[in-house]
Amino acid sequence: MTIGNFSPVGNNGQRRGKRILEEEAPLLPSEQEETGEFDEFNGASFAGAVFNLSTTIVGAGIMSLPATMKVLGLVPGILLIIFFAFLTEASIDMLTRFSRAGNTVSYGGVMGDAFGRTGKVLIQLCIIVNNVGVLIVYMIIIGDVLSGTSSGGNHHFGVLEGWFGQHWWTGRFFILLVSMLAVFAPLACFKRNDADCTISLLADSLRFTSALSVALAVVFVVITAGIAIVKLLAGSIAMPKLFPDIPDLASVWNFFTVVPVIVTAYICHYNVHPIENELEDPSQIKPVVRTSLALCSTVYLTTSFFGFLLFGEATLDDVLANFDSNLGIPYSSVLNDAVRVSYAVHLMLVFPMIFHALRLNVDGLLFPSARPLSSDNRRFAIVTAVLLSVVFLAANFIPSIWDAFQFTGATAAVCIGFIFPAAITLRDPHGIATKWDKIVAVFMIGLAVLSNVIAIYSDAYALFNESKASPQS
Repeated sequence: MTIGNFSPVGNNGQRRGKRILEEEAPLLPSEQEETGEFDEFNGASFAGAVFNLSTTIVGAGIMSLPATMKVLGLVPGILLIIFFAFLTEASIDMLTRFSRAGNTVSYGGVMGDAFGRTGKVLIQLCIIVNNVGVLIVYMIIIGDVLSGTSSGGNHHFGVLEGWFGQHWWTGRFFILLVSMLAVFAPLACFKRNDADCTISLLADSLRFTSALSVALAVVFVVITAGIAIVKLLAGSIAMPKLFPDIPDLASVWNFFTVVPVIVTAYICHYNVHPIENELEDPSQIKPVVRTSLALCSTVYLTTSFFGFLLFGEATLDDVLANFDSNLGIPYSSVLNDAVRVSYAVHLMLVFPMIFHALRLNVDGLLFPSARPLSSDNRRFAIVTAVLLSVVFLAANFIPSIWDAFQFTGATAAVCIGFIFPAAITLRDPHGIATKWDKIVAVFMIGLAVLSNVIAIYSDAYALFNESKASPQS
């Protein structure tokens, strides 16, 4: 997730992971200052690489996808998820091809190869914005799960409110404050100095986290699908709308607001290179990407379909918040709590990994010539405290994950996922782009800019009307 100062390196037929010397490269053995080699690391397996990339893709975005079905209807929503899966595969293919042509080993390296220092700074800024947005979403979800949410108009009780009732200490601010001080801050303060320790910790933690993430997503899908099918057969839920309602022109503009949400759900581009560098055979990265996208798209489609089928027009921006009432099945309350708490714990464990990448990028951008962050305790503490404070405050003031996804998806995520890969292709620094590549690149940029400009306009229009109507009410 980080962008270091990577320079082109020769491959010479060896696994590229052995040649990486930067300490800021995540997801792989990243430093061996004295020898520059990683002889004890035998490379990641195909399955391991698939799970690692799938973990990057399937994050908090999965919880907003059922809400996109409420906006678009099932048929357009499903088609859009499939379409962006293919578009994501095309953009990643562009990155990996130009990476091999320029012998670069990171997203920042490819951008630097095409656009120089400006390109590296731009991708660094976008990853910072994207990771801040993702961390804010994680905290919003944790707040929704533990203390409840009122973003849908009605209050949906959180787990702690359901157990102990509504008190000041079960409120959102206090719950997030305790989570920040007791969980996030201690985990975020771990330093990674020793290279061998880093190799061991990353390999072990990634294996566990990736398996846990995919398992939780599958469990969530299975539970949701099972409940929806049982209730559908029993006739207790109606078939949801297949196509959107279009009462006026404003509703048409509203359709574009789902694009940033789906774009954010597929962002994994900054981790493709580290995962490729881990592979014993880097040529496997293309089938790894396709397998991961197929797996994640299946999870996304089933979650969107059955989540919307189960909750219909009552589907919230964070579908986890819908699991606060009787589902009409035995042990409903236990099942509700298990689904919500397990995913909240998962987000708590993933939080420090994303925060570590965010902190390194922020420090590298603000203090490019300073000594390593891990060796400067004062700078380490200040950067950590400021970033945690920003995420905490934003999570308390941003009403829903939909709003956070709208901002990051319409700005940083769309640049990382489509605009930058397409721009690299059009720049074509090594003369390898075909005519079809350039056509696809122009289409990507045009679609990304048009859809996100309309989405931003639609959000601003809705916000203006809401603020205009509030004084009258």
